Amino acid sequence: MEYDFLIIGQGLAGTAMAYQLIKAGKRVKILDQPAKNQSSRIAAGLYNPVTGKKMVKTWKGEILFPALHRFYVELESITGAKFLMNKSIYRPFLSVEELNEWMGHSSDENIGMFIESIYSESQNPLIRDSFGGVMLRHSGWLNIPAFLEAMASYFGSDLFLEEFDESKLERKGSGWEYAGDFFGGIIYCNGLEAKQSKFFSFLPFSPVKGEILEVKQNFDYEGIINRGVFRVPLGDQTCRVGSTYTWHDLETGPTESAKNELLEKLTQLVKVEVSQVLSHKYGIRPATKDRKPFLGKHPQEESVYIFNGFGAKGVSLVPYFSEQMTNYLLNAATLDPEVDIARYFKYI
Repeated sequence: MEYDFLIIGQGLAGTAMAYQLIKAGKRVKILDQPAKNQSSRIAAGLYNPVTGKKMVKTWKGEILFPALHRFYVELESITGAKFLMNKSIYRPFLSVEELNEWMGHSSDENIGMFIESIYSESQNPLIRDSFGGVMLRHSGWLNIPAFLEAMASYFGSDLFLEEFDESKLERKGSGWEYAGDFFGGIIYCNGLEAKQSKFFSFLPFSPVKGEILEVKQNFDYEGIINRGVFRVPLGDQTCRVGSTYTWHDLETGPTESAKNELLEKLTQLVKVEVSQVLSHKYGIRPATKDRKPFLGKHPQEESVYIFNGFGAKGVSLVPYFSEQMTNYLLNAATLDPEVDIARYFKYI
């Protein structure tokens, strides 16, 4: 069989690339092993336009978030599934000084577009927000398992649940042969597995372990609360709480220390006790040294590409950059230098 592209991995990155290429009229074959997509399938799926301890606008947020909404709504329409949950994020203030600082932010067009409301007093007696807080818009969460399942059905016979064996790749003219099929190009969208590839081992992945909980809590606040940890409502007094960030002990599974850390931070956010921990999961995020994704073509090998390294912000980064990568592949468009892997060619 002849295909335009072989896409390795059907996590967030592989799913987006496959869809964009199919939409552009290309024929793709997708290889995936769900067990190796833990970072996508375990992730909370939060998208937040203002992040970090210093609460700064997400990198390229003014471009990413409109693209995010268009992309996932389009796929909901195509699949008939519901997976995009638009919800405001409430961030409590810790001091009057922080309140005043955010009043100043409201006039900054770079951040102001994401501010829904600023409050100078508590908005709920069960939230620890004595100094009020800021309500952010253009935010929410993606039900990633539901998204991946819906898209797997959409891909149908183009999706194969099997392990990719790079040793079976054979160069055939300007393309590649793999398992009896011919491909015009290969795109590595398989997270940290790409680090083991002979083509992309030079790229500085910096994997980060994240752990999340699902808990029962007698508190039915509809929005997301985010300060130290995020609390995402799932309905029926259930919420998702996360996430930790660990650069060591990457393969030790869920840890008691992380669970205790998340529960302690939740008590600093909400005054209601957790009645039950329903689940405790972990994943290894394919983050990068400079916190920017990896897009582009191998410097020597023809028709070998990567679309990877989206880390904890994959939900917001993938829609916009999958469109940019498609234009690069099909129309010879230029990649953003900040994400082009050419920035690392000097290390080969």
